[in-house]
Parts: sequence; C-alpha cells; structure tokens
Amino acid sequence: MTKMDPQAFIRLSIGSLGLRIPGSALRSSKTGIRAFSSPCSWWKGSHCGVGVKRQQIGTFKLEVGPEWGQGKPVILFNGWIGIGKNKHESGKPGAELHLRVQLDPDPRYVFQFEDVTMLSPQIVQLRGSIKQPIFSCEFSRDRVAKVDPLGTYWTGSADSSDIETERRERKGWKVKIHDLSGSAVAAAFITTPFVPSTGCDWVAKSNPGAWLIVRPDICRPESWLPWGKLEAWRERGIRDSICCRFHLLSEAQDGAEVLMSEILISAEKGGEFFIDTDRQMRQGPTPIPSPQSSGDFSALSPIAGGFVMSCRVQGEGKSSKPLVQLAMRHVTCVEDAAIFMALAAAVDLSIEACKPFRRKIRIGSRHSL
Repeated sequence: MTKMDPQAFIRLSIGSLGLRIPGSALRSSKTGIRAFSSPCSWWKGSHCGVGVKRQQIGTFKLEVGPEWGQGKPVILFNGWIGIGKNKHESGKPGAELHLRVQLDPDPRYVFQFEDVTMLSPQIVQLRGSIKQPIFSCEFSRDRVAKVDPLGTYWTGSADSSDIETERRERKGWKVKIHDLSGSAVAAAFITTPFVPSTGCDWVAKSNPGAWLIVRPDICRPESWLPWGKLEAWRERGIRDSICCRFHLLSEAQDGAEVLMSEILISAEKGGEFFIDTDRQMRQGPTPIPSPQSSGDFSALSPIAGGFVMSCRVQGEGKSSKPLVQLAMRHVTCVEDAAIFMALAAAVDLSIEACKPFRRKIRIGSRHSL
C-alpha cells in the first residue's frame, strides 16, 4: 500500500465578534456617528467594512508564538481588547473589539498534477521539496468501448473526435485515475454534453454540462459506484466566470443529492474550487454538510465538517497543473484521495469545456458556418 504523509497546516477560527464604542468616541473623530449612520457595504469586494468608504476604526494584532507549531488545539484569545486610537475620559481605548480566536491543527495532503490534465499526467504528492508519485491520470475523448466497465454509464453516441462535432458540443471526455499498480481507482466522465445554449455560443446555467464521478465497487469487481456529480456553466459579465456546482450522491436507490459546493472561478485568471463547510456557511444562505471520508455517505445529514478539499486551476488557454489539498481527517485510504483527484480533474477540464463555441469562417465567404 502506498504511504501518504500529510503536511502540517493550522486553521484559525475567529468568532464571538462584538464592537463596543463609548459615546464620547462616537461624537469625535472620522469613525463617529456619521460613519455608522451611512449605508453599510459589508460585502463590497473582498472587504468587510463600515460605511460606503470602509473607514478603519482600529487594528487587532495577533502574535505568532511557539504554541502555533505544537499540533494541539488552543484558544489564542477570548475577550475584549482595545483597537481604537481615540481615548475617552477614563483613558481607555475609544473602541473595543470582542472576539474568540482558536487555533486547530489541520494536517493536509498536497497533490500536484505534473502536466496539463488532457496530457494524461502523473500525480505526485508534495511534501517540502519531495515529490512522491501517487497516481497517474488517463484522459481520453473517444467513444467508450463496450468492454469498458464505464460503458454502463455512457451516453455518448457520436465520434467525439470529429472536428465538426467538437465545434457544436463537447462530450465523450473521460478521466481515469490509476494507482501505482495500474489499477483504476476512480474516474470522471461527461454525462451531459457541454453545448451552447439557445441564442448564444456558450454553456449557460439553463443547460449546464455535467460530470459523473465514480469509484470502484468493492463488492463487485470491474464495477463502479456513483459518488458525485459536477455541473459547470459559464457566467457572462464584465469578466466571465465558470461556475462549478458539486453534489454528493447517495448509494441508496432514492437518488438523493446533497449540495457540497458552488464556486465561481475566473475564466481568465483561474481560481480555487473548494469544499469547505465553514467557508460555505459564510458565503451561502444555507449550511453545507461534509463527508467523514470520500466513501462515507452519512453526509446526507448535516454534520460539522470544515475544510475537505481545495483545487487551484488556471484560466482558459493557460497551462493548468491542478494543485489539490485534502484534509487528512477526510482521507482514510489511498482510494479516498483518488476520488478527489478525479473531481479535481473534472473541475480543471470544465474550464476548457465551458469556453465559447466560436464559429469558424469559410474561406472566401463573409458568412459564418
């Protein structure tokens, strides 16, 4: 069995936030009543501020100490602290902040695709300067042969290598993840083709493309079980984005799905796809549950999960070599890691699959095909 060694990560949690400002401080200075009575822009850009100009009312500094590297949970601060420069009659800070800062060890496995996903790269685990081969990635866009176990899921019917077909729709894409022995331990393939929506030349939210992420069935050799579904489409704007929405699937016959993540990634610059219940709770209207491991479907009931995985990819036309982080507590075996590699490959390929379907011009003609 391949041994995987995690890297040391820590996670800072900040909560119990409160603000206390004496009346005398409110009556003086730029952070006074006028600032607090102006419209709030809590989510303007990536900042959380007070007032449309986001005036700073103080600073809280946290020193790094030896306890940060001891690998144990610790509460770094819990209580009120002065953050303002202004003093009122008692000599106390004009503004005080209440917060609770907790540090938790969060060891992670870090993986890197060594080349572009479409070039069937090797996947290595990173630990410092050491690169350890863990998986290989096999990409294909041909029609699945009948002898392929994935053929039971396959919906493609045309030769997707045909140029004309590729210009109208993107389908038949498949990624298999193999372990060092050569066995396929996870896979992802397109189930709903990426096609331009009516009246436009891009994949729209009304008709997203979709991938099925599967893992081996340990009870039936050469058989696969559905694990997750990734949908992707293009969001048009001043700067286009690719939206990736991931559902965890139930093994039961009820076909239950649980939304685990919905992330916008810059089409030009790329970005980060992640499954992190804490971040999703801050950014979304409803809590998102998380699995105990990639094979544990008890996530169909809301439970605490925190960080599960992240995948950093490049934008369109760039040499993307996905960098993947996995929380150690969600990975019980190498096969658990493999299923996330398949998901990461699908996210990366979705950036390419959601590119606009630009029409070619016939030589000697002013009209497009």
